[in-house]
Amino acid sequence: MKKIGFIGCGNMGEAMLSGALNSGFVKSNDVIVHTKSKENIQRLKEKYNITIAKDNKDVAEKAKIIILAVKPNIYREVIEEIKDKTDKDSIIIAIAPSFSINVIKTMFEKDIKVARAMPNTPAMIGCGITGVSFSENMNMEERKEILEFFTSFGQAIEVKEKLIKAVGSVSGSSPAFIYMLIEAMADGAVLLGMARKDAYKFAAKAVEGAARMVLESEKHPGELKDAVCSPGGTTIEGVVKLEEKGFRSSIIEAMLKSADKFHSMEENSHFSI
Repeated sequence: MKKIGFIGCGNMGEAMLSGALNSGFVKSNDVIVHTKSKENIQRLKEKYNITIAKDNKDVAEKAKIIILAVKPNIYREVIEEIKDKTDKDSIIIAIAPSFSINVIKTMFEKDIKVARAMPNTPAMIGCGITGVSFSENMNMEERKEILEFFTSFGQAIEVKEKLIKAVGSVSGSSPAFIYMLIEAMADGAVLLGMARKDAYKFAAKAVEGAARMVLESEKHPGELKDAVCSPGGTTIEGVVKLEEKGFRSSIIEAMLKSADKFHSMEENSHFSI
């Protein structure tokens, strides 16, 4: 097992760290972490018994898989700091939406191995899904290892890099849309007299159950929807109102808007090299 290094370890970084350790993908003594927050690094040390690096260069020197789990606005700064400490065996995992594989390679000024990934926040509870693209210089064994890493806290699917922005919309941004749906459903239940605590639970479990029905039955979502809609019943009345208000088109437009922002961030990163 290659040593895994985390540069930055906020919510998403810790979700990945926790998943990899809890699943047995990696042992704590094979993980090295550096983050600017002294309080956070001490907490991570006590919680996971991992190795604490003295700085980002230390991570790059000691780890062969290096996860850039920092905010996009400091990617360049971090890469500039560590690029001379990486070699031909180093694998960079980038999770920021802003930077393409080619841009990251350009910033490293070498033919570095890059896995560009788009995880989502349900990774924090082991229920994430990640789209991953690989640079051409990564072999099948390396790709398999990276996919296994992401599978340790959910599911992972290899995608062509041109589809990363679609992954960003359909799984990266969409949890926020689902939270809005749950909130709205709960508000409706409160309006009908239900206690808010119960309303959130009913709404959230309905979303969870519906999602599992799609995944486990492998039926088309439209077929599952039709099965709930009895002729002249209560559900079809709600469906008609959602169609009237443009529910599905609003979701599609929200995804396209997210993808547009993703694309503009990529474009800006290319122009600023």
